[in-house]
Amino acid sequence: MSITVWFDPSCPFTWRTSRWVKDVAARQDEKVSWRFLSLAILNEGKDIPDNYRQAHQRARAALRVLAATDERLGQDAVDRLYTAIGQRVHVQDLVLDKDVLVAALAEAELPAELIEAADDAELDRIVRASHEAGQARVGTESGSPVVAIDDGPGFFGPVISSVPAPDDADRLFEAMRLLSSVREFSEVKRARDPLS
Repeated sequence: MSITVWFDPSCPFTWRTSRWVKDVAARQDEKVSWRFLSLAILNEGKDIPDNYRQAHQRARAALRVLAATDERLGQDAVDRLYTAIGQRVHVQDLVLDKDVLVAALAEAELPAELIEAADDAELDRIVRASHEAGQARVGTESGSPVVAIDDGPGFFGPVISSVPAPDDADRLFEAMRLLSSVREFSEVKRARDPLS
């Protein structure tokens, strides 16, 4: 089984979903493939509040660093770096800026010079290609996260407010796996709980 997650590091719901996926994958001895989804790309040309636009631009720099990490050092390094970024941004409530990226690179035991990628606009093509692949997998414009199991369709979400306990986490994953195997299935939605 393969699990692919497209993520924007600035999204708090995505952070929780990523921790759920890692938890389930570890118990099932499965690898997670981390792919890039950019809320900045998703919202290009749209009228969104300035604070969101600024957050998306900071995430763009982080995505460049993550893309360079993937190119040079692979998926395990991306996993470590995203974890270190997410702890700072979504647990410690720090702003996703270069200082956070520098500290995350150090914690993840990655080369400090990877921070130079934050300003390398050439990496945007890698992020955009990954973003577009994730959108194509869903089949319609979708936010972060996108999760796909095996070669099944991608789905927006699941959006979770906190990481479920192991039994619930496994049931949720099994439900996603089963839904992804039904070609005719398209969407399920309900009110969103506040983050916890």
